[in-house]
Order: sequence, then structure tokens, then C-alpha cells
Amino acid sequence: MRSIEVIVNPSFEKGIKNGNPLLYKEALLNVSGLEEGQIIDIKNKSKQFLGRGYFGIQNKGVGWILTFDSQTEINEQFFERQLLAAIEKRKVLIQQENTTAFRLFNGEGDGIGGFTIDCFNDYLLIQWYSKGIYAFKEMIIQALQKCMSFSAIYEKKRFDQKGSYVEDDDFVIGKRGEFPIIVKENGMNYSIDLNDGAMVGIFLDQREVRKTIRDKYAKGKDILNTFSYTGAFSVAAALGGSKSTTSVDLANRSRAKTTENFTINEIDLAAQKIIVEDVFHYFKYAVKKELLFDMVILDPPSFARSKKHTFSAAKDYTSLLKEAISITKKNGIIVASTNCSTFDMKKFKRFILDAFENKPNRYEIVEEFQLPADFRSINILKESNYLKVVFLQKK
Repeated sequence: MRSIEVIVNPSFEKGIKNGNPLLYKEALLNVSGLEEGQIIDIKNKSKQFLGRGYFGIQNKGVGWILTFDSQTEINEQFFERQLLAAIEKRKVLIQQENTTAFRLFNGEGDGIGGFTIDCFNDYLLIQWYSKGIYAFKEMIIQALQKCMSFSAIYEKKRFDQKGSYVEDDDFVIGKRGEFPIIVKENGMNYSIDLNDGAMVGIFLDQREVRKTIRDKYAKGKDILNTFSYTGAFSVAAALGGSKSTTSVDLANRSRAKTTENFTINEIDLAAQKIIVEDVFHYFKYAVKKELLFDMVILDPPSFARSKKHTFSAAKDYTSLLKEAISITKKNGIIVASTNCSTFDMKKFKRFILDAFENKPNRYEIVEEFQLPADFRSINILKESNYLKVVFLQKK
């Protein structure tokens, strides 16, 4: 494919020279008429070559630089090299028997912004974040077939006008699976369905957090898991010997999904509560009933809306944390987590400080997590390392 020359705004030139591959809308001066998937050569006003990439509109920007070498062509061989390098970096995970679900390729962290590949047993899931990268689908699939064996590939297209999931048949190639399937994560079982809408049943970036809850904090404790989705944290807590778990989520299907995950791990349901309710309503109920927990897990979506509440992590996390503090026992643990990419760990810790400001309690940070090793990120692009998890002990 022939590349088209695009001139960069001088104020963005330094960032590109320092290795930032993300092309912001304001960075490119002549993009009118460009089609998504078009290969572009980024040059400065002096016509000096800065990088080669593609034009593709997504929530992060309008494209990605894929190489800073003018001699490198963007073709199937390019994708094959990048995929092989990513697979080599996951060799230890691939060989593990007690973990069969992980990220195989993480976008810009592995050299190609705009898509990711997750591995679930021998099924692969590609998530596409722009029509631009989707234009290279055939090349990427062919390259992937040369790099490794698999039963089938599924996909999620996340590039409609609002940046959300595009409803479609998610099967791509191979032998269709019979879902749900059971995957392992550090010996724990989780139910996965790759062909059931936008979500699959687990957030893989929280693998180390779940293991830590199971191995270090759960034994003998009463644990509240809010925004619980399919109860993955609750499963980890129960397998770690918790006294009880309470899982709260607004989605109706969370009850069946969480029950399924408990069942496949042979967990006694008698000590597990599953509540379908607005989390903010539940906080009020817990305060009224004077309920207290040894651990409260907060892992809300970056943005959520219910009939009576709208939540934005960037604006409302401090208020949410205040609610959690009020129902956490003295010396109890709050797991404060967010995947919002618009602020960093330093600002997140400021939210925590603000939440305790007018409280009689102090706190101590006892654990911190960001993305696990398979979710590779690049330092120069701060939003690339989006996950922030802090374990707080309430004093």
C-alpha cells in the first residue's frame, strides 16, 4: 500500500522524536481526505521523516506510528515480526498450566497501537479499536496463523461512533467453540464466553490483584466486592478462605454469572451473598444496618450511569471512597482500583488523601499494583499504563 505524506504540527514533533507513537488529532496538519487504514509517513515542515504508521480514529487519537525507520514497510512480514516478538515475551505464561488466560499482544506496548490479543486456553480474542487498524485485519490474521497454533480466533470491534462495541458475529476463523469454557488463572477457574456481546467474563489485567487477595488478605474475613461483574474477586477471596463474600452489581445477569464462577470452583454458596442492586444504594443500606467489612473492593468502570446515579472516576472516585471508608472495619483493607486512563497514580493517591481528609481515621498504603507484565506499556505514553490499584489499611 502506498503511503501518504502527512506534516506534523511543530509542537508535537519533540514527542514523536522521543518515541511517542500516538498521533493526536491536533498533531497532524493535513488529514482532510485521509481514509482510515491509510499508511502515512509523518514528516516535519522541513520534510524530515519522523515515522510511518496509519490513520485510524479512536478515543486515544487519530492513528499510530508503527515504525521510526523509513526503510521498514508495513506489510504481513512486519506484523509477523511484531507478533513473534510479543509471543516470545509471554513464553513463561504460555508454558504455565495453572494460568491459561492472559494478554498475548497489548497494542502500543508491543509496537502496534490499536488492537490487542487475549488468549483463553487455545482460543484467541482480538479487540479492534479503530476502523484504521481493522483495515489490516487480513494481514494480521495471516501473520498470526504463521506464528502459533490455535483452535479459533474471535474478535470484538470497538469502533462505532461512540467508541463502544459493534454488535456482530464475533467468530473469525478456526473451529467454533462451545461456550462457556473454563480457563485457569493461578489455579482458579473462571467461566468465559467469547461470543456473548462486548464482555467475556473476566478482566485479565487484575490477575495479580486477585492472587494477592486470595493469598494474603482473605482468610477468615468478611469481604464486600462492589461493581462485582462476574464475581472474580469474590471467587479469589472465597478460595483464600474468607468467612463470607458479598458481591454487589447492578446488572441482572451478574447473579447467574457469579454463581457459575463459585460453582466451577466448588465453593460453598451458603457463605456467599450475591446482590443485584445499585452499589450506591447498597452503601446507604449498609450504613443504615451498621454493616462493617474486613475488606471492601472498589473497582468501578471509568464511567457508569444508572437511573439515579452517574459516576465518573475522574470526578467522583473520592466520594465513592468515602462511602467505602464508612463501612470498613478498623484495620480493615480497602482495595481501591481504577482503569481510568485520564489521570495517573499520583493523582489517584490524591483522591485517596482527599477521601480521608475529614475522616477521624488515618490510612496506610500496604500494596500497589499497575498492569501485569503481559499488559506491556510504554513509559512515554502515560495513559498506556492505565491500571491503578492501591490496598489501603484503615487505621
